[in-house]
Amino acid sequence: MDQLPLPLEGITVVAVEQAVSAPFATRQLADLGARVIKVERVDGGDFARGYDTAARGLASHFVWCNRGKESLALDLKDPRGLAVVRRLIADADVFVQNLAHSVAAARLGLDAATLCAAHPRLIAVDISGYGGLGPYADKRAYDMLVQCEAGLVSVTGTPEQPVKAGIPAADIAAAMYAFSGVLAALVRRGTTGRGGPVEVSMLEALAEWLGHPLHHTMHGGEPPVRTGLAHAVIAPYDAYPTADGGRVLLSVQNDREWRRLAERVMGRPELGTDPAYATNAARVAHRERTDALVAAALRVLDTEEALARLERAGIACARLRDVRELAEHPQLAARERWREVGTPAGPLKALLPPITLPGGDEARMGEVPALGQHTGALLRAVGMTDDEIAALRRDGVAA
Repeated sequence: MDQLPLPLEGITVVAVEQAVSAPFATRQLADLGARVIKVERVDGGDFARGYDTAARGLASHFVWCNRGKESLALDLKDPRGLAVVRRLIADADVFVQNLAHSVAAARLGLDAATLCAAHPRLIAVDISGYGGLGPYADKRAYDMLVQCEAGLVSVTGTPEQPVKAGIPAADIAAAMYAFSGVLAALVRRGTTGRGGPVEVSMLEALAEWLGHPLHHTMHGGEPPVRTGLAHAVIAPYDAYPTADGGRVLLSVQNDREWRRLAERVMGRPELGTDPAYATNAARVAHRERTDALVAAALRVLDTEEALARLERAGIACARLRDVRELAEHPQLAARERWREVGTPAGPLKALLPPITLPGGDEARMGEVPALGQHTGALLRAVGMTDDEIAALRRDGVAA
């Protein structure tokens, strides 16, 4: 088979972005072949660069979200810096911004409505916490705040204590809807010749992901209770300790599986037909007793033996791993999902994106840029002379 180009080769994206939501969205575009020009502040750049130093001196969030981009450091409050961005946008296919306030984007003329009116083929994406209209339009929105507003925290944790998700779920949700929104708009532009605005709100993205508890509450009358690692409406579906200090999570999805679990793993076939446990409704009603019976059977087995018995019985199961164990996961190794990505601190290990392309073509996992690494080249590309570039740098407009 002839090698196919990456799907977004030839597409240019300009992004005024920071933190996670917009950078993670545009990284998906870069991985699929788009040229992504990342516009950063001259005084430190994307503030995610300073979140930590865990990735060999670099910030782990930044390394994760910003490979394959060109970094252009400009002061957009200076008309000369803003003029450069506008020149880049005029030749771009996609513009993405997640400035802290929608009024800031509008004041700079970088909101989607303004840009699309001036450039009919442009796809312009506004990512915000709560959307451009409504009483929360200008409310500050960070990931954990939106997790709270969207109700995610209320359904996560133990009965005694709500907790946030361990990943920036609101940012990621918004990023993936921005990514899919751009792809959909590119398809439409291919048939109509016109781009248009795309708006994504972190609250609305996460509310969509809350679909099950939302429908359960709206139509069933009661919000699901927090159950830790257990499933709110299925039992047994939880993690149980094993003899060697591990924990095994198992899921019984129907009553046939319960009978197999009782007979082949627990050694208690009579529980399969006992009215107190024979149906999921009964097991949920007697959750503590159900869990105690399963726990008693697994706590005398080592983790490997427990998993082997569950697999032989056809019961869905998993080892409860930590993040270090994820990095060493045998399935990721067997599928050769690890690559090295260049960074200012040297090559770092990174996962291939989960999209497998036809013909075996791989995502383009470009380097993580240093702040302003491509400023000079990009300013020359828009027609500036070396003297003009030197003046911008001298005045602190470019870095």
